[in-house]
Amino acid sequence: MDDRLFRTAMGKFATGVTVITTEFEGRPYGMTANAFVSVSLNPKLVLVSVGLHAHMHNRLQHTKRYAVNILAENQQALSALFAGQKKEETEVKFDTLDSLPVLQGTIATITCNVVAEHLAGDHTLFIGEVTEIRLNEGEPLLFSQGKYRELTALQENPTH
Repeated sequence: MDDRLFRTAMGKFATGVTVITTEFEGRPYGMTANAFVSVSLNPKLVLVSVGLHAHMHNRLQHTKRYAVNILAENQQALSALFAGQKKEETEVKFDTLDSLPVLQGTIATITCNVVAEHLAGDHTLFIGEVTEIRLNEGEPLLFSQGKYRELTALQENPTH
């Protein structure tokens, strides 16, 4: 099968949108990622998949720490910025959580220490043990079939 067919099939799976952040050489860096998953409750582990050629790859291998910023529905511009889709210079204000740079206004932020790295094809799976969590109200930014989507509330149907 060709790469396009595979990408199209994977795009059928709706995901949330995250920005992975870390601090490297005294500067904050981020990368949009939807390849994020909870792995274990005890210990609390999460996983992000990062391409071998992504700038973030070497930074995570060096720092061994990252934050997962789960974006709110109104943060599509941040997703595009950290995906390299916006070319104009944009200043991002970072907060700090557990000594890591994190984005403001996210619905959840999770900081992690890398406890394992697994090479998987053209990506590395960075498994992180959760060290801190910050939660905020709001709806998630979703992505499916190459487009951003909105979560709409399910209507209660009193007849069923």
